[in-house]
Amino acid sequence: MMLRITVFVMMSLGLLGFGTVAWISMMPPAQEAADAAPVVAMDTILVAARDLQAGSLVKPDDIGTVQVPHDKFPEGAAIDNSNNRHQLAGAMVRRRVPTGDLLLSRDLLRPGDHGFLAAVLSSGMRAVTIGVDAITGSAGLIWPGDRIDVLLTHQLDDPSRPVGRRIAAETVLSNVRVIAIDQQLVQGAAPGSSEAKPAATVTLEVTGLQSERISVASRLGRLSLVVRAAKSIEEFGADIRADPQVATAVGPARSGITWAGDVSPALTTDTVIKNLPSVVRVYRGNGDGQEYKF
Repeated sequence: MMLRITVFVMMSLGLLGFGTVAWISMMPPAQEAADAAPVVAMDTILVAARDLQAGSLVKPDDIGTVQVPHDKFPEGAAIDNSNNRHQLAGAMVRRRVPTGDLLLSRDLLRPGDHGFLAAVLSSGMRAVTIGVDAITGSAGLIWPGDRIDVLLTHQLDDPSRPVGRRIAAETVLSNVRVIAIDQQLVQGAAPGSSEAKPAATVTLEVTGLQSERISVASRLGRLSLVVRAAKSIEEFGADIRADPQVATAVGPARSGITWAGDVSPALTTDTVIKNLPSVVRVYRGNGDGQEYKF
């Protein structure tokens, strides 16, 4: 009797196991079930990579991205592509834009828009435009919002001057803000971009006196732009002051003139005199004199 019960229990367990295996085999694999789920299309849109204050100019590194479902695309958002980034860079922010907020057209004023210069200028300041080329304009690496120095290099056509004092360079403007590059601003684009091309004009925010200095300097010689560090010496901290070489590098622009002789010792007056041959003319009677060089 016990043997029959045991056999019956074993057969029941066997049938149960067989049924379980069959049921599992009929279920779709977990991966297949996941694959069967609908794929949500996503769009990459442009947002503020950091807090942008009202009146500031958008730089390329101020632009970040986030992904949103295609069916929940925010109204007025800009898709992440080179054209939209090009349009945003250099635009003036009308209101404060917190990190992660959308960069919307209604919150921006672009160069070429009516009233752009008047809106971007600080109270009492003027806008002055100077012509540059690929070299004097720092090869298209200057962006609106950067702080720069303006250098004047000119040659003095005075034969009576020593050779080392005929070419000079001096800083005519220091720490001025760039507010536009050409009319479309970012002609520099990104390094390596096929769209990159040198800017033809750079517009600066200056005082009335500085605008006069620029006007005169542009007639005297060649103007070059020098980009200043984003951080001032105060922002670097007190430790930096212990290193005079670094402190000089991030400090205010040096005043004064750099002459050709300061750059090349070969052009200094002493060196030129030493290298010139000594000439003596000797006259005998009424005849023509004869030169002796030594």
